[in-house]
Amino acid sequence: MANENKDTTSTLQSYIDSATGAAQNLVGSLTGNTGDQNKGEIKKEQAQAEYDASHATAKLPGFAASSSGAVTKDDPDRSSGGWNQTMGAAKETVGGLVGSAELKEQGRQQNREGQQQEARGQINDLTSGMGNRIQGAVGGAVASLTGDESGQQHYENLHDVGKTQQRGAEHDIQKQAEAGQ
Repeated sequence: MANENKDTTSTLQSYIDSATGAAQNLVGSLTGNTGDQNKGEIKKEQAQAEYDASHATAKLPGFAASSSGAVTKDDPDRSSGGWNQTMGAAKETVGGLVGSAELKEQGRQQNREGQQQEARGQINDLTSGMGNRIQGAVGGAVASLTGDESGQQHYENLHDVGKTQQRGAEHDIQKQAEAGQ
């Protein structure tokens, strides 16, 4: 392997570990072996911790960082869309305060356009991230089979960048859903 100290948090591995823990717990329950039951529970708890670590994302305005250490810049439409939403809301408020229906409507329109623009940027980051993850996983597997350690590292980095792009977009989409937008 190219880097033995590499962070290996994986959603897929967490699912496998969780299923293994559940099976071990079940076997322990059926046989009356509390040691197997306890080991199964521990395995499931470790799987949940791995799942959580795999999804950990630090989101800063315009950037995302993940547990892999990769840092990515958001698609420009995400920032521009947020700016247009803010300016639109300001125009709408000022229009309401001064009694200008035209300014208020311009603000609403700019806000809607900003929401659409931000959504386009999120979709771009999400799909780009998924594509990079797939390319990184497949390329890394091929590089591993051929013994190309530098290729493995390249594809691991590509995968990590993709994961960070994807998790950053998912973070913002989830935040908006929770806010009721």
